Amino acid sequence: GKTYTDFVVLKGVEYDTIDCGHMLVIMPEGVKLKILELRGLPAQILLMIVHRYGGIVGPAHPFGEKYLSIMKTQARKKFYLERIKSLMSQFDFVEIYNACESDEVNEQAKRLARKFHKPGFGGSDAHRIDCIGMGYTKLPDEIRCESDLIRYVKNTPYISCGGTRYVRTTKNRMGPFSQLFVQSFNIYNRSGEWLRRRKREKELQNLY
Repeated sequence: GKTYTDFVVLKGVEYDTIDCGHMLVIMPEGVKLKILELRGLPAQILLMIVHRYGGIVGPAHPFGEKYLSIMKTQARKKFYLERIKSLMSQFDFVEIYNACESDEVNEQAKRLARKFHKPGFGGSDAHRIDCIGMGYTKLPDEIRCESDLIRYVKNTPYISCGGTRYVRTTKNRMGPFSQLFVQSFNIYNRSGEWLRRRKREKELQNLY
């Protein structure tokens, strides 16, 4: 096969918050924070940490499944609209195309990004090899590192992205039993938050 000698890899983290589902985080190269390996922070605290250390953050699949997405997780909480407005004003971007989500869900994400004037990202959310490359975000060739990408996102109102829907997700294959999968993730996330609480608090003390 063809060998690429000039292939840029930009690293990021999909972080599990305790209150707003999944968040996409990109930090400047050389900045490694242990706290980002310990899921369970509230979204507001995550925003403060990421921005303090020069990174960017935005909601992944914002209208996806409950417990995994900001809009579905926050929908039943008191002061929902006020909280969403506050958080959205602080986000740097929104994932508006996710290859594992439906067209309707992705369209809702696009409208959310437009409403709050945020650039959009596209991605594969690849948990399987055959899903890699199903989603994309178009970036200029001059972006060579995470810091370049962070500057670009902060100064670009619109970013082209898209892809092809991946239909072989675990959720699709489980059919009517997919809600059991969603509920099990909530238990997994809550238990992970509890088990890592002491480590997280220690790391927070080290940061501040």
